[in-house]
Amino acid sequence: MRRLALLSAVLLLTGVTVPASAHRQVRVPGAEYQQVAHLDDLTTTGTVASGHTNPADYAGLTHSGLQTPPSVPGVQIDGYFPDTSRTNSNHGWNHDSQFVIRLPKKWNGGLVVSGSPGVRAQYANDKAISDYVLSLGYAYAGTDKGNTGAAFHTDGVRPGDAIVEWNLRTTQLAKAARATVAQYYGRAAREVVAAGISNGGYLVRWQLENHPELYTRGVDLEGTLWTAKGPNLFTFLPPAIRGYEQQSPELIAKAGFDPRSEFLWDYHYSVYWKLTQRIYAAELDPSYTGTEADYDYASRPQARKAVQRIALTGKIGKPLVTIHGTYDSLLPITQDSDVYAAMARRTGLHTYERVEAGNHVDGLVDAYPDRLVPLVPLLQQAIAQTSRER
Repeated sequence: MRRLALLSAVLLLTGVTVPASAHRQVRVPGAEYQQVAHLDDLTTTGTVASGHTNPADYAGLTHSGLQTPPSVPGVQIDGYFPDTSRTNSNHGWNHDSQFVIRLPKKWNGGLVVSGSPGVRAQYANDKAISDYVLSLGYAYAGTDKGNTGAAFHTDGVRPGDAIVEWNLRTTQLAKAARATVAQYYGRAAREVVAAGISNGGYLVRWQLENHPELYTRGVDLEGTLWTAKGPNLFTFLPPAIRGYEQQSPELIAKAGFDPRSEFLWDYHYSVYWKLTQRIYAAELDPSYTGTEADYDYASRPQARKAVQRIALTGKIGKPLVTIHGTYDSLLPITQDSDVYAAMARRTGLHTYERVEAGNHVDGLVDAYPDRLVPLVPLLQQAIAQTSRER
């Protein structure tokens, strides 16, 4: 055993990982169930073919011009932590708190931890984050946040419980993934990066505020901002919905949306605005029975109490890069990252990049290639910058 440990140390120092066969069976701490697979390719090119991802989880989040990485051989661990809810049907498990951990054969000593955007499941970041960081040699871990889908709000008892669980499950995965990496490679990760998009970006912010000891730094792409006093989804979505239904672009712009993004509003009203308002009101203010357009956050003290449970403070304890597009037509930049940047500025740890003509996600870039700028490549570059600096 001593000789094997010495061999492992030598190989790791020279940038070559120990073959998986040299390790005992890797176990994810705290997992109720897990499956380990040795794969020729951990990227989506390989995992789609082998059944180790779900393309529906990441559909619409990236544009067709996103670079396809070369194959990355290694080990994938799929499983779940103990949980009683059943909103995630991946693998036919009907069990929440599912995770995926990917361990590349050639490891750079780093780990990227990510929670899913929106109300998607654990493979949602496979194209946007996992593929890219694996190509750099990072290990990768993703979580479904403990509940998924438009009925996520049914998980829990108190208003806000489901979102509170998102934060707890991300912390749980970060701890378990750090231990798994150390167990598998024979040493601790030298760098642990929290990265995420939208609700996943919110998780990055919350993690660096509440558990900075688990991470080296973070990168968030248009993370959702929750503050009890506002702004938050409830302060800008209802007036935007009213403005659209009254055919008043002025009201939508007054709610915080860039007037130059008007060409995106039909789609976002139909797909995002009303649904988002409805399901988050069901989560944080379940006694509300009115329309999405009539919702008035200022008159809903019970909602403010629930939002306080998940609110951000800006008091990050590790460096954070935030990237946000000016044409974001779900989380308007003036009501989200502009505000969070001001909240975090006092820490001296926050870097903010405003991207002209970037939308909330890159799924519409192919439809408007001359009007929208893709943001996922910038997210990837920010993660890569972490790697280059170390």
